[in-house]
Amino acid sequence: MSGNKKGPPTTSQKHHSFVTEPMGNRSVRDVPGIGPVQGRTLEERGMPRADQMLGDYLQKGRDQGQFQNNLKNTTGAKTKQQRDAYNGMREWTNNNM
Repeated sequence: MSGNKKGPPTTSQKHHSFVTEPMGNRSVRDVPGIGPVQGRTLEERGMPRADQMLGDYLQKGRDQGQFQNNLKNTTGAKTKQQRDAYNGMREWTNNNM
């Protein structure tokens, strides 16, 4: 991210960065829609990396409802956060698989 902006990236910046870069060993907190609270919860539950969330997304057959419900039940993510995470996973897989 460039410019002189201070603070965390906006959702669209985070989304763009996530979907255009290799998965590697990125933190689950790099996933769009995953904020500090959801990230900490996922880490505590054994999902510290974005590729683990990708595996969960793929195991659920890329099904939006299943993925979002699991995220809601696991982390308490709000609807927008669930949708942002789903859209990030969907677009990343469309670009890279």
